[in-house]
Amino acid sequence: MHSNGGLSGGMGSDADVDALAELVADAEGAADVVRAGQVREVRVLAAASVLAEKQAAGASEKVKAREMALRGIAAELAGVFVATDRTLQRRIDEARDLVDNFPLAMAAWEDGRIVRGHVRVIQEVGCLVPAEGRAEFERAAIEKCEGETPNRVREALRMLAERINPRTFTERHEDAAAGRCVRVQPGPDGMSDLIATLPTVIADGIVDRLTRQAREIINARVQGDAAGVEVASEAENAVGDGSSFVDDARTIDQVRADVFSDLLLAGTPALDPTGTGDGNGTLGAIRAHVQVAVSALTLIGQDDGPADLAGRSPIDAATARELAGNATSWDRLLTHPVTGTVLECDTYRPTAAMIRLLRARDRHCRFPGCRQPAIRCELDHTIAASDGGATHVCNLANLCKRHHDVKHHTRWRVQQLAGGKLIWTSPTGRVYREDAPPPLVAFTSAEPPDPGAPPF
Repeated sequence: MHSNGGLSGGMGSDADVDALAELVADAEGAADVVRAGQVREVRVLAAASVLAEKQAAGASEKVKAREMALRGIAAELAGVFVATDRTLQRRIDEARDLVDNFPLAMAAWEDGRIVRGHVRVIQEVGCLVPAEGRAEFERAAIEKCEGETPNRVREALRMLAERINPRTFTERHEDAAAGRCVRVQPGPDGMSDLIATLPTVIADGIVDRLTRQAREIINARVQGDAAGVEVASEAENAVGDGSSFVDDARTIDQVRADVFSDLLLAGTPALDPTGTGDGNGTLGAIRAHVQVAVSALTLIGQDDGPADLAGRSPIDAATARELAGNATSWDRLLTHPVTGTVLECDTYRPTAAMIRLLRARDRHCRFPGCRQPAIRCELDHTIAASDGGATHVCNLANLCKRHHDVKHHTRWRVQQLAGGKLIWTSPTGRVYREDAPPPLVAFTSAEPPDPGAPPF
């Protein structure tokens, strides 16, 4: 005969069995105490809601009065339950709903037929059932919950609620789909959750496509690693064109998130109502825009302080520098050194309107004697932006590449007066007045004016 090795040295003796039985009995007693305490807590919180209604009775603005009374009660109970008053107010509303709308579930809970987890599921799913069918739902739900864990009955209760609901699932889905939306929930460490509320089939399809694309990327990476040195040598030549997997150690979740971002930021919608019928539309040309405030020291790499993504949360310095490097224009902010209040704002790069105006005004390079057409010149800040010069027509002028470099890298100096007039000073102190070019159109009188005529 073979002894039961699983029991040897363990719980094979009668004493061990008795100890286990005693432990189970103690656990049952503890569970009864916990259940009684939970039920009592729910009823106390529901009573708080009733008290708030009584306090608001007779008030001219009953809804507002009840809300204020409920806030006061929640604030009082928050100290007892060691929670915030907002949390307590939410729990009070949930308790009142449970006591008033699910009395059969409350009774089954008190009797020990179901546990708190079952009650949560019944309340969560039962809110979808109209009041007239809720009692029928409760009875059937309690029967399904008995002897099963809460997580295993959730789907069964959902199907039960669907059958009892007088409105068809299609009707309710159409109403729910009207509330589809996308929202951002800021998180810590420069991260956020992008949440899309979509029809289930669309959401599942999105995740499936992202997963399959991510797996293709990972499979290609694995195949490249398996090919050994020969593939590695080819990959070295591919660095820079986006086709190399060198040092790509991303997980499938990370790849999926990256593909998701790429598709949304650079992809084109499959349906474009702005199209002209030839496949061209405006939606595909739209690119994302974000507003980031970053200190000059962070921008030039002297510190790694976080930048501020307007309306959201801080972002890391490296991301801010990358965005700044790819930006088509910057806005420079002059802030108060103590309070940080924005005192002045101007753009770092000239706008398209400024460029057109200055080309029309200058017509050519503004260095003395140079006639390089303005269309082949560069716009220069007369007072450098780094020295506080504004990006404004009164501080900008067209200089050809040669004379732009002369201004910045030699001892030539320039001053801009009203009307766009420039005064240049050479390294030896010679002064050259480069007046603004003459206007393109001038009006002259056909006859000389009469000295005695009134000045009309």
